[in-house]
Amino acid sequence: MYAPIFTFVARDDNSTVYAEVSKILVATGHWKRLKRDNPRFNLMLGERNRLPFGRLGHEPGLVQLVNYYRGADKLCRKASLVKLIKTSPELSDSSNWFPESYIIYPTNLNTPIAPAKNGISHMKSNPKTDEREVFLASYNFKRESGEGTVWIAKSSAGAKGAGIFISHDANQLLEYIDNQGQVHVIQKYLERPLLLEPGHRKFDIRSWVLVDHQYNIYLYQEGVLRTSSEPYNSSDLQDMTSHLTNHCIQKEHSHNYGRYEEGNEMFFDEFKRYLLTTHNVSMETTILPQLKHIIKSCLSCIEPAISTKHLSYQSFQLFGFDFMVDESFKVWLIEINGAPACAQKLYPELCQGIVDVAINTVFTLNSDSSSSASSSPYSSSPQFSTITTNCCSSPKLRGPLHVGPFTRL
Repeated sequence: MYAPIFTFVARDDNSTVYAEVSKILVATGHWKRLKRDNPRFNLMLGERNRLPFGRLGHEPGLVQLVNYYRGADKLCRKASLVKLIKTSPELSDSSNWFPESYIIYPTNLNTPIAPAKNGISHMKSNPKTDEREVFLASYNFKRESGEGTVWIAKSSAGAKGAGIFISHDANQLLEYIDNQGQVHVIQKYLERPLLLEPGHRKFDIRSWVLVDHQYNIYLYQEGVLRTSSEPYNSSDLQDMTSHLTNHCIQKEHSHNYGRYEEGNEMFFDEFKRYLLTTHNVSMETTILPQLKHIIKSCLSCIEPAISTKHLSYQSFQLFGFDFMVDESFKVWLIEINGAPACAQKLYPELCQGIVDVAINTVFTLNSDSSSSASSSPYSSSPQFSTITTNCCSSPKLRGPLHVGPFTRL
């Protein structure tokens, strides 16, 4: 066994994904874990909101890689995502895949209110914009024209189903947000979702996406449907188990949790069979192309702002994209998670893929050093070539099309 060549620190005790990545690195024999405050590391597996970006890349002789992109919250906070989508020309087709959405600040924060007829210009010229007047104009138009009037309010920083309210009544929605005291997004509710049978149940789709240090975008081949245990009931908007598929909501409040799928999870292979047998629809030609287009559009839009290609350190990041599918098989982006967890059975493959795609491509070994490394059943790229010394300022290099369970978009 050779002595470790590379070093890493792990600073996020709550991340099950990076706990598994840490185990894989140590098992190779080429990586040594340092104390969390040691600055002489090659790799930092840090906490998403507590990363010392300004201090990275300044250790002489060290290439430093970190597991988050600075500025990726533009995608991962709900209000920021809405603003990005509305103000980015590159996302001009978003009305086809992102539900109509508005940023609402509580009235006690005295945030400038955008006028109903010129909201986007106001948003572009102000760091914060309350879109309640724009929302009310759209709400009233839809009500008068007989369109669906159900909307959902979601806390911008909320997770696990917290801070959510669904209603037909615009004033109720705004009053709810004012009482919560924090920024929310009001979004048009998808009133006609594709439902799973048996049970007439809602679901959403979680896809994992890895962006490497060269900003190659890789889609993980597996995905999971998070399913509801209760029948969808559009006439009862207060029954959260009917409308929200979050695991914590279903597990805590549904008496039928696990009745249809173990852990209320359906994986892609089963979903593919379901679509074919129930609807005569191919997931590969109907659902996946839409997913890929949305993922690539969103991540490419922020690449100029967050890429580390010309910085003194490098980044990679795992994202969780959440989607819904409506009854016409149209895919809608719901939100993007910047620190996603993973279905339990997928951890070994997904985390080994992170090592192969995002870490081994930066820190590679001489071919005569490879004999002591644990071989990966998922790696399909040359794993050991030359030790990388500095590639931060190099032009963007396209990664291989397939690396284990990941496919480059």
